[in-house]
Amino acid sequence: MEITCTRCHQVVQADDCYCPACGLPQFLYSAEGIPGQLQPDQWNETVRDAATIEWKAALRAAIMVAVPAGLLCSTVSPLGKFSLVWMMAAAGWAVVVYVRSQQTPWITIGAGSRIGLVTGLLAGWLAFGASGGDLFVKRFLLHQSSQIDAAWRFHVDVNEQIVAQLVSADAGQLQLQKAWMMSPWGHAGYQAFEFGSSVFFLIFFAIGGGALGARLLARTRRPEI
Repeated sequence: MEITCTRCHQVVQADDCYCPACGLPQFLYSAEGIPGQLQPDQWNETVRDAATIEWKAALRAAIMVAVPAGLLCSTVSPLGKFSLVWMMAAAGWAVVVYVRSQQTPWITIGAGSRIGLVTGLLAGWLAFGASGGDLFVKRFLLHQSSQIDAAWRFHVDVNEQIVAQLVSADAGQLQLQKAWMMSPWGHAGYQAFEFGSSVFFLIFFAIGGGALGARLLARTRRPEI
């Protein structure tokens, strides 16, 4: 009787711990005794090792990768427009560094996504701080406040025109909204919201990158039992 994967239904050898097609962990069946009898002790040990994270090593890997990734994802970097790509790649690389440092044959996708989450949190908030620091330096140390304010006024005017065309809002309300956005508090609040939204998406893509890194490792490195 052929053994097939429960997810993709491809044929799996009796001694394979996971599907060679999709990477889904498989039950290990014994060649001795009753055919098809589950070997729970060996399989449970494999699952436990693959799902458990040594957080000291994971944090070292995450910090090592998150520092350059956070700088690349900030406004300091001219390549910041590719921030989501950098973040996904960095989280996947953090998983690779962790697996190599621990010399483990594989980790689960859930474990990879948790390492990606930590990497995303570290890199995201570093990007937030670096972007805020870059804005502070440009405004107060490099005296570029006039250029920044001119660009902000242009953004507010364009936003006002778009809102006026799409929404039948009262002219007085539009003027109040514009006055608030032109105030220092409005400008700062909008900028902080923009940076915070970027951090959210960076974390989301980092989780995906960590899961993808674990999945790719599972397809290339087979656990030994």
